[in-house]
Amino acid sequence: MTITYLKRGKPETERAEDDAKVRATVETTLAAIELRGDAAVRELSEKFDKYSPESFRLSQEQIDALIAEVSPSDLADIKFAQQQVRAFAQAQRDSMLDIEVETLPGVILGHKNIPVQSVGCYVPAGKFPMVASAHMSVATASVAGVPRIIACTPPFQGKPNAAVIAAMHLGGAHEIYVIGGIQAIGAMAIGTETIAPVDMLVGPGNAFVAEAKRQLYGRVGIDLFAGPTETMVIADETVDAEMCATDLLGQAEHGYNSPAVLLTTTKKLAEETLSEVERILTILPTAGTARVSWEDYGEVIVCDTYDEMLEVANDIASEHVQVMTDRDDWFLENMHSYGALFLGPRTNVANGDKVIGTNHTLPTKKAGRYTGGLWVGKYLKTHSYQKVMTDEAAAMIGAYGSRLCMLEGFVGHAEQCNLRVRRYGGVNVPYGTGAMLPTAAE
Repeated sequence: MTITYLKRGKPETERAEDDAKVRATVETTLAAIELRGDAAVRELSEKFDKYSPESFRLSQEQIDALIAEVSPSDLADIKFAQQQVRAFAQAQRDSMLDIEVETLPGVILGHKNIPVQSVGCYVPAGKFPMVASAHMSVATASVAGVPRIIACTPPFQGKPNAAVIAAMHLGGAHEIYVIGGIQAIGAMAIGTETIAPVDMLVGPGNAFVAEAKRQLYGRVGIDLFAGPTETMVIADETVDAEMCATDLLGQAEHGYNSPAVLLTTTKKLAEETLSEVERILTILPTAGTARVSWEDYGEVIVCDTYDEMLEVANDIASEHVQVMTDRDDWFLENMHSYGALFLGPRTNVANGDKVIGTNHTLPTKKAGRYTGGLWVGKYLKTHSYQKVMTDEAAAMIGAYGSRLCMLEGFVGHAEQCNLRVRRYGGVNVPYGTGAMLPTAAE
């Protein structure tokens, strides 16, 4: 196997040091919110966002006034995007059926899909107003039937961003708060004097937001580990350097720590892409961010074969994987660890992020090895139930249950079963002995 790195990002040791600093900051901040509630949230908002309104929760009058600031064309675009997200989420929801089956005569088993009862949706807006994140978290929760949806977003340039607030409201948020960062995540999960805590947190964010969700997991549910964006381009000679460089930098502009990786079988394309990245960075308005991200986290990897590219791609497990090769469907069939796939040169990550209908809250930092992205099913809990309808079934299952409980030494468990054997089967089973009914094999 020959894998050549033409460019590497920061060493893992340096990335680990950065992560440790973030962990410590988040731990201290969450402890302050736990101890001092609204006062801590206000202090943090003043410190980081220089924002301290009379109330962080927007009134209906404030929401209406902000929506009125959005141009009719922008509002129409927001509504179009939400229609696509809702339509796909509804199709996914329709695929999740409640079931009830009779597994044995008189034995009924089933499950119900029940919405989480309260969800906190975080919508980033500090550096860029992430209007699309409201569609992905709020509108999808609405399709799932969540009874209480609250949404938090930081102020943008000192005030609520009108387009983000419009998207939250149109998406179905019941409460909207203008709070950002760790303080928003902590307020929603822990609760304060004015914000009732939620059962689950969803939505992307920077490294501090992602770490806050990680530390709060267990106290509340979370969608997944969704930190700084990651992108990978898998390409061969069927595409050119301009397309590869554009797709890499299109995600690198998110922040200063957004990994962007080119994986290719052709050294010529790799070298041309490196040159094209430099050219685009001289004209890209967001180059101040994208260049830092590319220099510290960008990588270019050349492999000899498609199988090697597949192996490397599955190992990296990138959040966004743009596949532009002569065998895109082969990658779809064989890739198993990623956030979302974008297949073919006509497809691109930006469409997935903003409008096409799939969800853009996706696993980062190799979490694609064990989870997919946010979708309507994340808001639903599948709960099982059982009922025994006949005396014969109660006695028969009770006999098996009793013997298996005694196999493990659980006498009290066995007696739960024995009681049913005596009552519904007419068999006198002494307490703690295990049922004496014959097994099916006998």
